[in-house]
Amino acid sequence: MSSRPDDSRLTPELLLHGYAQGVFPMAESRNDPEIFWVDPRLRGVLPLDRLRISRSLARRMRRGGFEVAVNRDFEAVLAGCADRTETWINDEIAELYMSLHNLGFAHSVEIRQQGQLVGGIYGVTLGAAFFGESMFSRATDASKLAMVWLVDRLKLGGFRLFDAQFLTPHLASLGFVELSRAEYRAELQTALESQASFLAPGPPAPAQDVLQRNAQTS
Repeated sequence: MSSRPDDSRLTPELLLHGYAQGVFPMAESRNDPEIFWVDPRLRGVLPLDRLRISRSLARRMRRGGFEVAVNRDFEAVLAGCADRTETWINDEIAELYMSLHNLGFAHSVEIRQQGQLVGGIYGVTLGAAFFGESMFSRATDASKLAMVWLVDRLKLGGFRLFDAQFLTPHLASLGFVELSRAEYRAELQTALESQASFLAPGPPAPAQDVLQRNAQTS
């Protein structure tokens, strides 16, 4: 973990360079202007063929009653992720990710019910790597639904790495595992040398198709 010099301002280009080196930015809180780089000793990642979909979540997917969208309102997803008592997303970080989105490097998967945004996830793409930044949920299973459609999109788009930064019990239940720093850097380098497209799969697929492609249930 290292701090940024006080007189320098992060740019989208510098942020992408950081991701390519295996580090990512955070702030201590919403109101703390200082941004520092984080380089975890252990990294949470998802082997894209090992996503675990619980039987209850699969039933929820089949039942429907929600809408999945991609990049329809990235800014609202970003705001939803920051809308919590403790957050590492300060104003400058939010501006940086909006810039990356406008440049085509940051994307969101969104879940809506009756037209209202109730959950979502966003992250950064570089080569064939997806760096998951944050997710939020305002309805039961909303963030899990976003995760399932995100993973399906990454697989269809040719991605090789889904970096979730830190492993949490929630992510572990979905199939995420930990890699050492050296293991992560090796996988990152392979992904950066490959090509993938977040938008190539087109609109979000029907639930039954997603379940068939991600048949590992628990």
